[in-house]
Amino acid sequence: MVYLENIGRYFMMLGEVFSRTTKWPMLKKLILKDIDDLIYGSLGIIIFISFFIGGVVSIQTALNINNPLIPKYLVGFTTRQSVILEFAPTFTSIIMAGKVGSYITSSIGTMRVTEQIDALEVMGINSLNYLVLPKIVALMLYPFVIAIAMYMGILGGWMAAVFGGYSSSAEFIQGLQIDFDTFHVIYAFLKTMVFAFLLATIPSFYGYYMKGGALEVGKASTSSFVWTSVAIIIANYLLTQLLLG
Repeated sequence: MVYLENIGRYFMMLGEVFSRTTKWPMLKKLILKDIDDLIYGSLGIIIFISFFIGGVVSIQTALNINNPLIPKYLVGFTTRQSVILEFAPTFTSIIMAGKVGSYITSSIGTMRVTEQIDALEVMGINSLNYLVLPKIVALMLYPFVIAIAMYMGILGGWMAAVFGGYSSSAEFIQGLQIDFDTFHVIYAFLKTMVFAFLLATIPSFYGYYMKGGALEVGKASTSSFVWTSVAIIIANYLLTQLLLG
């Protein structure tokens, strides 16, 4: 029953987020701040992880190709498919659930503990719109981060294959080009937009409705990471079945 109650409160929260909008000059400042905190501040870790994930996929693919009849360009093909379809959008989003989600939950939760949210309500400000909507808008730039993750993953795979002696550069690039379907990139960006919405709203829910003190802020951050990850995995399955099934 607690889970059903939370689901109901979550959708009621979404209704409140998009009502009684904050004035644009203030909203614009909040959006720009959240872009800097949530998007720009996450680029470093995303680039680092994506580069080495692409390298690992490339090496593992090459090491499992023992049959001389299997063409070497399969290394590039497998790296491209793995990075674009799953590792860049889904694996990166789960990492972001830990980094960005915990930040959102702890920041809003701290405002709840220190009664800043109550102060916003006393001033007649829709606190949910003020706190959550800028994060939703900021994370609509999340596909830009995923595009960089795709590029760095493929670059990491190319460097691992070529400099590790597993494949030539020409063979790897041939694998990148063969049977390329542009819809796979569109599919990755479409589900990334859904993930971005979940990344903005679920951690906000746990931060906004938390009760207690500093210890409960940490517990809320953990809960938000777990349930955001669960929601991303379920959404990934449903969207894959819907768009590629």
